[in-house]
Amino acid sequence: MADSSVAPPGTSLPAAVPLQSGHKTGFVQPSSYLRPQHQTRSMTSRLEKQIDKDERNALNAIRKFLKVRTSYDVLPLSFRLIIFDTALTVKESLNILVQNGIVSAPLWDSSSSTFAGLLTTSDYMNVIQYYWQNPAALVQIDRFILSKLRDVERALGVVPPETVSIDPEKPLYEACRKMLKSRARRIPLISLDSQTGRTMVTSVITQYRILKFVAVNVGDTTKLRKPLRSLHLGSFENLCTVSMDTSVIEVIFLMVKRSISSVPIVTSQNILLNVFEAVDVITLIKGGDYEALQLSVGEALKKRPQDYAGIYTCSMDDGLDTIFETIRKSRVHRLMIIDEGQHLEGLLSLSDILDYILLKGEADEIADL
Repeated sequence: MADSSVAPPGTSLPAAVPLQSGHKTGFVQPSSYLRPQHQTRSMTSRLEKQIDKDERNALNAIRKFLKVRTSYDVLPLSFRLIIFDTALTVKESLNILVQNGIVSAPLWDSSSSTFAGLLTTSDYMNVIQYYWQNPAALVQIDRFILSKLRDVERALGVVPPETVSIDPEKPLYEACRKMLKSRARRIPLISLDSQTGRTMVTSVITQYRILKFVAVNVGDTTKLRKPLRSLHLGSFENLCTVSMDTSVIEVIFLMVKRSISSVPIVTSQNILLNVFEAVDVITLIKGGDYEALQLSVGEALKKRPQDYAGIYTCSMDDGLDTIFETIRKSRVHRLMIIDEGQHLEGLLSLSDILDYILLKGEADEIADL
């Protein structure tokens, strides 16, 4: 069964747990451990000034760290890299993704021996919408090859992803700036083979991998105590939401139109129930069952793997200190911002966090990186 519960702020709730008789249903805000409950006005003023100072010092420490570390440093000691030839079909690439438990892969044009961009879940969304709008051609979807992805984007009128990359020996700070400029959630590391003079794909690093690297190695993240409400971090206006009865294909159209990779699922009272993600679509069609796209979101969530991590939440009173701790311990891609009644207030993306730790209080660098 799908998890339709909401995790306590800053935590993950992989499965609904029945409450025993007499057990109170309370949610503990991480920030309640960080801020004294009773203070005089002068004490509050001094504390706020100290928090502001700590915040600035922590941001400076993080930026210095990113400027002296390279993108290569983020990579684990042992890792595997899967690269797709653009001559592969959608069906073949989909099977490889599912078998290897990945959601993206670099593309390689073997005819020119060049890097050809990244294949992501957004590409599958585009292909599905294109063929769904052209039902006569739907039977040919499994024969669609990856080199035609840009044709689908033009037909749908969506903005193609910017193909950005960086040398793995360049400072990690530069990789982060490129990601923010291009709105990419991951960036390939491309190096030059000194023997052949050709480029080669070393690996791919994601926003999550970078932020976890920071959380593990920069102790100053514990000083980022200013609450989200004072940082004005996150998205709060014109949020896309759906209900458990919304069909999957409707959600796909919505995600393609808004260029988003997830949609919160709420009740009619705007209480957060779950989040439908682009990766859920991959799970749904992995066997080539495109009819399953007509299922409701609620039915689709039942097909999630048993080890699904759950959804992550935070409140407006949480600081980035607790959020970085969550990132350090868990694979987090976004956090839903909720109030005490579990009503959805906003969405905090990893892009929001990366933008803040890189640019807050600094003059934006005009030079292209």
